[in-house]
Amino acid sequence: MKKLKIAIIGGGSSYTPEIIEGFIKRYQELPVREIHLVDIPEGMWKLEIVGALAQRMVKKAGVDMKVILTTDRRAAIKDADFVTTQFRLGGLQARARDERIPLKYNVLGQETTGPGGFAKAMRTIPVILDICKDIEELAPNAWLINFTNPAGLITEVVEKFTPVKVIGLCNVPIGMVKMVSNILEVDSSRVKIDFVGLNHLVWGQRVYLDEEDITREILNKLSDGAALTMKNIPDLKWDKEFLNSLDMLPCPYHRYYYMTDQIVEEEKKSIEKDGKGTRAEQVQKVERELFELYKDVNLQEKPKELEKRGGAYYSEAAVSLISAIYNDKKELHVVNVKNNGTIEGLPKNTVIEVVCVVDKIGAHPIQVGKLSPKIYGLINAVKAYEELAAEAGVKGDYNLALQALAVHPLVPSVTVAKKLLNDILIDNSEYLPQFKSKIEELV
Repeated sequence: MKKLKIAIIGGGSSYTPEIIEGFIKRYQELPVREIHLVDIPEGMWKLEIVGALAQRMVKKAGVDMKVILTTDRRAAIKDADFVTTQFRLGGLQARARDERIPLKYNVLGQETTGPGGFAKAMRTIPVILDICKDIEELAPNAWLINFTNPAGLITEVVEKFTPVKVIGLCNVPIGMVKMVSNILEVDSSRVKIDFVGLNHLVWGQRVYLDEEDITREILNKLSDGAALTMKNIPDLKWDKEFLNSLDMLPCPYHRYYYMTDQIVEEEKKSIEKDGKGTRAEQVQKVERELFELYKDVNLQEKPKELEKRGGAYYSEAAVSLISAIYNDKKELHVVNVKNNGTIEGLPKNTVIEVVCVVDKIGAHPIQVGKLSPKIYGLINAVKAYEELAAEAGVKGDYNLALQALAVHPLVPSVTVAKKLLNDILIDNSEYLPQFKSKIEELV
């Protein structure tokens, strides 16, 4: 079997033990020879800590796999079979700004959704394009598996503006399957969900247990207070009449759209009254604790405390996807891919999140057709935002950026959109070379 080379961009992330564990577990079916953990010089201290843990994990497992720590991205990418991206430009400090700026205008502050997600995308786009240039030159046959948020929008940039083979990945769908199985107290292999939508805006149209439709049962349990959320999203309970009329399983991120006023109040309360700070500021504390754990030379496995970080099941989703491609498995995976007519009414060249058959050629979406008007309008509005934001971020076009924020369902007016945009550009000026001339005007 061919020995594989993997490059992980953002290798100093606290998530890295997740994906290392995944490669160790699947070593017999996925013979990885080298894993190159890549980070920037400023993040070298984190890379050394998490990389040393990764090396101890591999040694304990006794697999013939080499973990290499580097700041040389091009060397890591050269001849790689798979490149995964899990980086956060600006770190958690930038995320904290993304969460705080919108709240000034009584708008949701969140790292991937709304204006906060827009800010993160604008910072990320120049870097992902540079990475794709390296892949095109140094590993033209490699697959890019993108986990960097906002995953759907960033995948769309790669799909539209580069020749790189890309699949976007998120842990929300697999997380929802696990949560439903926990609610039912059954093994997750028995649960199937018919997912459709966009990244962080995906619905389970039907939920099945052993091929039996149990959608109504799950909605009733949610109505009665069963938990189905992520670590980074307040567990606000769903309205029973709303869920019954929706007749689909919403994802945890739907609270930002369906409970906007309550979520904004929760965020403001966390900052102003409880003194907990934004989610980013809470995660900074979790990360400090994690890296203290990672420093322990006796630690040789992924610590349970990593679950607090919010990336649960990432490794399972990522490594099983890579294995499905490498081994031509023709398995079902929920991923971000080009629409290409899968969902009627959305542009063919935009990226959606749906159930796909994955083989050595890539991800082939299962036809969806027409959507219910209950979800079609929201999907179209957010997709219009993503299209505009992607082009604005690539071209550095202020007018397109303004239009993107103006059409987003979570932005209440053009007046607020313009204030948000100007604040975002000024506060992120060091990370936005594409907007350099406009930023100079604003300051």
